[in-house]
Amino acid sequence: MTELTTPYYLIDKSKLLANMQKIAYLRQRSGAKALLALKCFATWGVFDVMRDYMDGTTSSSLYEVKLGHRKFGGETHAYSVAYSDAEITEVVANADKIIFNSISQLTRFADQARDIQRGLRVNPRVSTSDFILADPARPHSRLGEWDIEKIRDVMPLINGFMFHNNCENGDFDRFDQMLKHIEREFGELLYQVDWVSLGGGIHFTGADYPLDQFADRLKQFAEQYGVQLYLEPGEAAITLSTSLEVTVLDTLYNGKNLAIVDSSIEAHMLDLLIYRQTAKLLPNSGEHQYMVCGKSCLAGDIFGEYRFPQPLKIGDRLSFCDAAGYTMVKKNWFNGVNMPSIASKELNGEIKLIKQFNFDDYVDSLS
Repeated sequence: MTELTTPYYLIDKSKLLANMQKIAYLRQRSGAKALLALKCFATWGVFDVMRDYMDGTTSSSLYEVKLGHRKFGGETHAYSVAYSDAEITEVVANADKIIFNSISQLTRFADQARDIQRGLRVNPRVSTSDFILADPARPHSRLGEWDIEKIRDVMPLINGFMFHNNCENGDFDRFDQMLKHIEREFGELLYQVDWVSLGGGIHFTGADYPLDQFADRLKQFAEQYGVQLYLEPGEAAITLSTSLEVTVLDTLYNGKNLAIVDSSIEAHMLDLLIYRQTAKLLPNSGEHQYMVCGKSCLAGDIFGEYRFPQPLKIGDRLSFCDAAGYTMVKKNWFNGVNMPSIASKELNGEIKLIKQFNFDDYVDSLS
């Protein structure tokens, strides 16, 4: 540990394994298959822990398709909002199933994808998202087709559907209501396909989630329509498994106690900045309150305000939890701030360095 300097992401394999075991139980009880959503988490250095509990990966781009195929294995599902002529051949070569976002893309590339399973994304026009930025059913959404008349016309070209309208949804009843909506709107077509993906965003690995009830509902859906169900867990696969470890570099007072750490929320936890959320720091109690700030020049580079039992001092270590999903995949070189290393806490407690970044990596990312 003394040789591993902050900042670094620390993946706790025992916590990751706990999520994997819930996924394995769900697969066994429901018959559904689980694909890791690489758009959320793509740290292939721990795929060895995950691949025994999941069926493969799903992607949002050519590079994610290739990463899933080469580093994870199992089933590789390809999806993109739009494929280009230059990449479609390589996408098909690395995928078992390809899901098209629109009828236009489906008809354009159906022949090139004739040797693998083809699917279509359907937009049921309801979702659980609290953020318009991430709402797949937002007004004028470009994500998927919704007109059942148009979808009927292309049914001979597809084998399956993908619905993705959950977002951080930890409410089973809300999930059930939306699934019933899908059945009411598209039930006649569900009987005509071989498989259906319900996407990600379902927080079924949460501590109080009714996993058995969820599994039984999935099984009932699959049996009624005669389909193989797929789930695409991202956050659910890695929730609470990873922390961002940082060190206090300086403290000052400007109407509030401030602490500056050797990391940056814009560079290392960008998703939180985009959605105006506070990083999670535990424990968060005590009589001394500090605003913890990043070291970049962005004025709003602020992790949040937290309470501590003692005044913070230079050299103190802080640990931001739940730092994997939509975080590690978005890290960047803003201000030339060095990227956090990636480390894992093995099942025996040993800390293992997976990846360390340096100046050459920064230079190679530029031109």
